Amino acid sequence: MSGGRTRLGVLGWPVAHSRSPAMQNAALREVGLTDWRYQLLPVPPALLAETIGGLGAAGFRGANVTIPHKEEALAVATDATPRAQAIGAVNTLIFEPDGRTVADNTDAPGLIEALPLDPAGRTALVLGAGGSARAAVWALLEAGAREVRVWNRAPERARALSAELGGVAVEEATPADLLVHCTASGLDPTEDPFKTLPVSADDLNGYECVVDLVYSDTETPLVQAARARRVRVVGGRELLVRQGALSFEQFTGRAAPVETMRRAVDGR
Repeated sequence: MSGGRTRLGVLGWPVAHSRSPAMQNAALREVGLTDWRYQLLPVPPALLAETIGGLGAAGFRGANVTIPHKEEALAVATDATPRAQAIGAVNTLIFEPDGRTVADNTDAPGLIEALPLDPAGRTALVLGAGGSARAAVWALLEAGAREVRVWNRAPERARALSAELGGVAVEEATPADLLVHCTASGLDPTEDPFKTLPVSADDLNGYECVVDLVYSDTETPLVQAARARRVRVVGGRELLVRQGALSFEQFTGRAAPVETMRRAVDGR
C-alpha cells in the first residue's frame, strides 16, 4: 500500500481522454471503498515493462490497459488467464501480493454482453487488427459467429490476426450482420472516419448492428450515421462500462455498480 490507499489506474499513451478514472472512482465510492483511488497512468511504450514491474510495490492492486499497450502488456505479465493467452492482448492487470502480475481480457466478454443480438450463426466484419480487434474476433467466434471477417489498412496485419484466431482476412468490406469498428478513426471528432474506413455511411444499411469502440463527448460520426439509418448501435461508452465493470469486480471482489458507472461515463 502507499499512503494508506489502494491504487488502481489505466495505462495508455496517450490516455488523458480516458473516462475510466471518473467511472471507476464513482464505482469505488458507491461500494464504500473510500481508501481506493483510480488514476491515469500515461506511459510511453519504451517504459511500459519497467512501469508494470513497479506498480505492485507502489501500492497498486490493478490496472487497465489501453492503446497502444494491450499486446505488449501480455508479454510483460508473469501470468495470464486462458482467455488472455488465446486473444493475445489484455486490458486488465492484477498485481498479486506474491509479486505476480496476472493478465486478463474483459474487452471480449464486455463486447458480447453489450450486443443487442446473439452473434451465434451470424457474420461479422471487424475493422482493425490491434488489441481490441483481437478481443472482438475471439469473442465473436467463441460466441458462435458463423464467420468473422477482418479488414485492416495494412492487409498483412489482417491476415496474420485471422490466421492466428480463425477469422477471414478481407481487403474490402462486404455486408455482414455485425460491423465492429476497432480502429482509431473517429477518435478525433473533427475527422471524418469514412475517409479512412472501407465503408460509406450508406453502406451501414447492410448491417443489423454497428459497434464502435471509439468514444468521445458526443456520439461518433459512425454511430450517428448508423442511427440515422435506423441500424442498431453499440457505442464506445457502453463498451467502456461493460469491460470496466468486469475489471472492477476483479480488482475489488465486489459486484460492480453498473448504473453508477454508466452515469459517470455520461457525465451525470
